[in-house]
Amino acid sequence: MTDEGTHEELAKRRRAVLPDWLSTYYEQPIDLVSGEGRHVQDAEGNRYLDFFGGILTTMTAHALPEVTAAVSEQAGRILHSSTLYLNRPMVELAERVAELSGIDDPRVFFTASGTEANDTALLLATGYRGSNQVLALRNSYHGRSFSALAITGNRAWSPTSLSPVQTGYVHGSRRRGTPLADLPDAEFTDACVQDLEDVLGQLHGNVACLIAEPIQGVGGFAVPPDGLFARFKEVLDRHGILWISDEVQTGWGRTGEHFWGWQAHGGNGAPDVVTFAKGLGNGLSIGGVVARAEIMNSIGVNSLSTFGGSPVTTAGALANLEHLLQHDLQGNALRVGAVLRAAIDEARPRLPLVADVRGKGLMLGVELADPGTGAPDPAAATAVLEHTRRDGLLIGKGGLDGNVLRIAPPLSLTEQEAREGAAILVDALGRAGERP
Repeated sequence: MTDEGTHEELAKRRRAVLPDWLSTYYEQPIDLVSGEGRHVQDAEGNRYLDFFGGILTTMTAHALPEVTAAVSEQAGRILHSSTLYLNRPMVELAERVAELSGIDDPRVFFTASGTEANDTALLLATGYRGSNQVLALRNSYHGRSFSALAITGNRAWSPTSLSPVQTGYVHGSRRRGTPLADLPDAEFTDACVQDLEDVLGQLHGNVACLIAEPIQGVGGFAVPPDGLFARFKEVLDRHGILWISDEVQTGWGRTGEHFWGWQAHGGNGAPDVVTFAKGLGNGLSIGGVVARAEIMNSIGVNSLSTFGGSPVTTAGALANLEHLLQHDLQGNALRVGAVLRAAIDEARPRLPLVADVRGKGLMLGVELADPGTGAPDPAAATAVLEHTRRDGLLIGKGGLDGNVLRIAPPLSLTEQEAREGAAILVDALGRAGERP
């Protein structure tokens, strides 16, 4: 379709029927209609290299043949049954996730989204511990439901102070703009542990859980020092507090170094609960929770899920997961992520807007700040997004102030594509820095 009015007309129709708060990227939003590999095409015929994957969701590749075939085959048999009936694809996927989880005696529950997965994890933890007190990280984001927003420590995504839980926020990932910004890793970790102890001392004894993203997604890919959560776990274990690792964005090998983000922290034992979503389905609506059996089985009432673990989504997700494992996409994320990071780092001395480059594997953040004052520069981030789109590259943005570029391509990205995308990004950063 090449009608120049396609996007403008669709945007007008969207504004007429969807909420004002449902934001879109770009001054002139685009309608993505097809994709293949690491590229997508919009309704006006423009082709883009995709470095955001529908918010870190297209994990392997667009239109992956194995996923398409699995979905088509299952759809030809039955689309839906609910958890009231046996469901072979759901059981087979649960077995695979349990095997990969690193959790002792694991049980798996599927949901339709990461938000619902985190909501379920909170339900499990608060019920198991008999407490509505929850710890979360500052700058955090865990979803859009009422309970998930109640543990969101990022003002840009928290629309209400009303809450079903009492949340205490601790330091852990975000460094720039905080009193801990200039501390070396070891001292930063010590300070965060002391802060955790201090916050616990201000609560009423029985705390249910700490929920944390190993790398904060919406928070601008803020990365804690390796080992920090192991130190946290030592404190939590002394108090019997559960640790929930929100792996909605870091799971399935995206960081390159490990299959799960929590594994970067070593220490004694896995989290008590892990939540996941996004990349597992490669665009199919699936999320889930894996937890120790005693926690997962602690709900003593009837429950079910109408859409969680549906036959068609679990069949597609299993095909996607097997493709990722068979092609060592975690290893590719490590190798190609290093190529992408090196290209950005090499250009950084001539890009005064860039205040920080961080992340792991194919999960990289580029924070932008005013070169003179060091103040966050969200306008520059918006300008970079516009420049990259015009030049054929899609990226994301986030951070507490909306000034961090988020770069997270499908894990099958090639070295050539990494260099091509980096060149477009570097050029856009240079042009954004020339604003009057």
